[in-house]
Amino acid sequence: MNLPNKITLARVVLVPVFVIIMLLDCIKYNNIIACVIFCVACLSDFLDGYLARKNNLVTNFGKFADPLADKMLVCAALICLTGAGKLASWVVIIIICREFIISGLRLIAADNGIVIAASYWGKFKTVFQMFMCIFLIVDLDVFFINVTEQILIWASVVLTVVSLVDYVYKNRKVITEGGM
Repeated sequence: MNLPNKITLARVVLVPVFVIIMLLDCIKYNNIIACVIFCVACLSDFLDGYLARKNNLVTNFGKFADPLADKMLVCAALICLTGAGKLASWVVIIIICREFIISGLRLIAADNGIVIAASYWGKFKTVFQMFMCIFLIVDLDVFFINVTEQILIWASVVLTVVSLVDYVYKNRKVITEGGM
């Protein structure tokens, strides 16, 4: 297993650590500690991709595991934020439904020997969702921050829908013809 894939797996391991810290209100500054863990995990996403491309270490496992690790991290954060009353459930439902649809599309494609890598729209969506989560986790009650949070929430929703349409359109043959 190459270094980028190990970094991806480390991100997966950070997800339950993040969730535990996020949910433990008995720890002073748990939101700051959780945010640091979340940021480290987010940065690992950029690091593993950079190293894989730079060193020609792109693998089918990485194409599958990297977006899955991102989904796990972001969805865990979204669910925690909804439970804490910091994010509307409809936002989380749209984002998680998109992830299920894309995962299903990837499974159909994989069954036909096709690997669907992340698109630029999907990457933009992930970046906006990560920044949205960071702002909401820290939870500073300042007007400018509150406005920024709302912008990030709406941008995340729009990019979620746009990236879904992009994936489905680009891979419509996988759906209509079973990848043949």
